[in-house]
Amino acid sequence: MAKPSETPQLRRVDKQMSEVQLHELIVRGYCGRLGTVGADAWPYIVPLLYVFLDGEIWVHNTRASGHLRANVEQASAVCFELDEPGKVFPYGRFECDTSIAYRSVVIFGRIRIVEERAQKQAFFEAFMAKYGDPAWVRPRNLFPRLDQVTVYAIAIERMTGKETPLPPLEKQWPALDRTKSPEAKADP
Repeated sequence: MAKPSETPQLRRVDKQMSEVQLHELIVRGYCGRLGTVGADAWPYIVPLLYVFLDGEIWVHNTRASGHLRANVEQASAVCFELDEPGKVFPYGRFECDTSIAYRSVVIFGRIRIVEERAQKQAFFEAFMAKYGDPAWVRPRNLFPRLDQVTVYAIAIERMTGKETPLPPLEKQWPALDRTKSPEAKADP
């Protein structure tokens, strides 16, 4: 099995995000997708809300043993992706000469099941600080169903981030024609 350091490097280095931008996106991102592989070698991806806690990605799911838990128990290598889509824009005169402004992060790491109740509670406190509404009038930091959920932590081994910013209008078609379609001819 390839180690994260042996995985292909980022091909489009011209789109590479800085470490500061990576961290900003990870902290503020809304939802990520966790990729695992089953014993049958089939990939499985599940969207999850998450928090960035102690330099790791933390997620949760039911305590019941399902597809995700079975995959995690058989192999700890995972991939976690999050993105921030922007506006779709034209850069050339043909429909296929279209792009999207975006930012995305892909994280390779090792996942573990968090059993320690204090760590699980710390996760949920951070989770509610991120996703909860301060106006909600409910008891704070009280999680009576900690034993009914599984909390996972992903130790980051490698991560990359890419972005395509939205170009200003003067750099978008029709103001600027950057058609990339091979052998395309303009309409007469």
